[in-house]
Amino acid sequence: MMAITLYSLAGADAARPFSPHCWKAVMALHHKGLAFTEKPVGFTEVPKLEGGYSKIVPILRDEDTLVADSFQIALYLEETYPYAPSLFGGEGGKAMARFVESYSQTTIHPLVTRIAICDIHAMLGPVDQAYFRESRENLLGRTLEEFAENRDQAIGDLVNALKPLRHMLNRQPFIGGDAPLFADYIVFGALQWLKVSSGSIFLPEDDPVAHWFERLLDLHEGVGRKVA
Repeated sequence: MMAITLYSLAGADAARPFSPHCWKAVMALHHKGLAFTEKPVGFTEVPKLEGGYSKIVPILRDEDTLVADSFQIALYLEETYPYAPSLFGGEGGKAMARFVESYSQTTIHPLVTRIAICDIHAMLGPVDQAYFRESRENLLGRTLEEFAENRDQAIGDLVNALKPLRHMLNRQPFIGGDAPLFADYIVFGALQWLKVSSGSIFLPEDDPVAHWFERLLDLHEGVGRKVA
């Protein structure tokens, strides 16, 4: 049986993969108990992977099957390995995860971007730095430094944006209930992106979300803690 390969995103240090979407896939593979090899690459290397299969990572290769997009990877793993622990716990869990993904990408991701954009740029090698600066500044209509001027405000806004999760975690240990599901890995991926890029998730130690994040870091033999 051929090994599973996961292509993920890193900067100059391949030991520090930082993409939130790739972290979702990493946690999903560990949740399923599947052996895999992670191959982190830089931004400008992604279009060359697997014959140009996808412009984005993560990309999963499982024998002759290629899958891109973290949610599609989770669905593929759920269907292909039904005997392994479920990522969704049924159709309702899939629908819930779609909502959580929308919440994360529309509410958390923009704030993480504002907080960490200069840190991400600093992590990259020269070629990727040039690509990242040009592409992001064209998108934002301003320099990275100008975009990050309100970083402290974004940190405060992030604390407030996590209020729904904080409220729920006062009643249960995970979004999935008594145990984590893919929905947990979605938000974990966003905060792990921030932690790997900036060194912190900027929450008080007594915050229920911080406690939840620590529980996620402990999962799967502490895979989330192995990245500096």
